[in-house]
Amino acid sequence: MNDCLFWGENEYPKLIKKQPFLITKPIQFKFENENENENEKQIKQISTGDNSTIFLFKNGKAIEYLNENDSNQNPSKIQIENIQKVTVGFRNEAILTIEGNVFAKGRDINSNNPNEFINISSLIEDTNDRIIQDIVSGNRSIYLLTSNQNAYGIGSNQFCQVGFDSKILPKTEKPILMMKNVSKIFSGISSLHVFILNSNQELFVCGNNEYDQLGLGESRKYEQIKN
Repeated sequence: MNDCLFWGENEYPKLIKKQPFLITKPIQFKFENENENENEKQIKQISTGDNSTIFLFKNGKAIEYLNENDSNQNPSKIQIENIQKVTVGFRNEAILTIEGNVFAKGRDINSNNPNEFINISSLIEDTNDRIIQDIVSGNRSIYLLTSNQNAYGIGSNQFCQVGFDSKILPKTEKPILMMKNVSKIFSGISSLHVFILNSNQELFVCGNNEYDQLGLGESRKYEQIKN
């Protein structure tokens, strides 16, 4: 098994048994399930957010720790196979499979059942654009990069973080096309904005610019996609 070190606030979730609330020095992570198959503990990726942490193993399987779990903080196995990437944002999670499908959950992704993974890539209207190459979670939104180099956004658009006027489109539970000819997308757990790099190496931004994080020098201004 890979050695995994952890430090920081240890409440949401309580990842390590019998450790203090605040951890000031890195300590080795111990999985809760002592009977877990050692072959399933070769860690490929870890993604953590406000409400959960997902461990992806090299065999394409994953487990998650939720702050809603019982006091034992036992992990839950994610019932999705052939996973190649996981991403956890603020109140959302997304999983990309080897086949190019994306399964996601969250209040702003599936309001009817926010704790259930649904195939959001299958909701893309253009059936030729449903194979996903990369995924990024933001603050209450998720971004998809397709194999055709198109960027889609889904979830909250309260701060224009999916690239449209929030008064017209405050939220979308279907992926909506943001830009074509995209090579890379960047965001983060607490990010109410997204950076999009196109095939010409031009950088575009949209979302919340309250603290000038979009580089426009104008505070408290929300922006649609601009370069």
